[in-house]
Amino acid sequence: MSGTTAEPRTNVRTGPAFLFDLDGTLVDSVYQHVLAWREALDTEGIHLSIWRIHRKIGMSGGLFTNQLLRETGIDISVERVERLRELHARAYLEHAEQVRPLPGARELLEWLTRARIPWAIATSGRLETASVNLRVLGVDPATTPVVTRDEVRYAKPDPDLFVAAAARLDTPIETSVVVGDSIWDMLAAARCRALGVGLLSGGYGSEELRQAGALRVYEDPADLLLHIDEVGGRR
Repeated sequence: MSGTTAEPRTNVRTGPAFLFDLDGTLVDSVYQHVLAWREALDTEGIHLSIWRIHRKIGMSGGLFTNQLLRETGIDISVERVERLRELHARAYLEHAEQVRPLPGARELLEWLTRARIPWAIATSGRLETASVNLRVLGVDPATTPVVTRDEVRYAKPDPDLFVAAAARLDTPIETSVVVGDSIWDMLAAARCRALGVGLLSGGYGSEELRQAGALRVYEDPADLLLHIDEVGGRR
């Protein structure tokens, strides 16, 4: 596929708009982020178990550092936060060649496009790291609505990213479907009254996603496409 792009919107609507998280939802990149954060933290002399880092992937950087401070008791200055962010981005780019689209991700986006169902991507990642994942996925942000952390005041679990993505599509957030792999996605969906659909492809369990607000949970994008009619898609 040379590129996955959203076709021009028409007045004919065959279903709700779909708003996708990126890491762990469309691309298999969660553990690359985990390793990148560990390398960044190690460089700063902050030692945190990998499983604890994984539990924070998908939330905003500010909330990440607040929880880090609470768990370690380390004083984290604004300067140190910025160094960690830069170290993480640099380390992630070194792992980027390992990132792949999740099973069915490209096919799902292509199906939505053919069905003329609007879709957009909303990621807590900044463009410097998200651009790698978009290239792997075959999505051109010049022709497809993509909202990154750089463009909103607050990231997940605040709903700003998804609200901005719905605005890009000129569609009500309340009738949109938010698809994500983490509890932070589901909490953000609930806060903006969107339908939350969880995927297991980021490492969170089904019960965790449901407790955070997911009304349906599927294995990965391929499984979601197989059951797309259950969440408003029309075959």
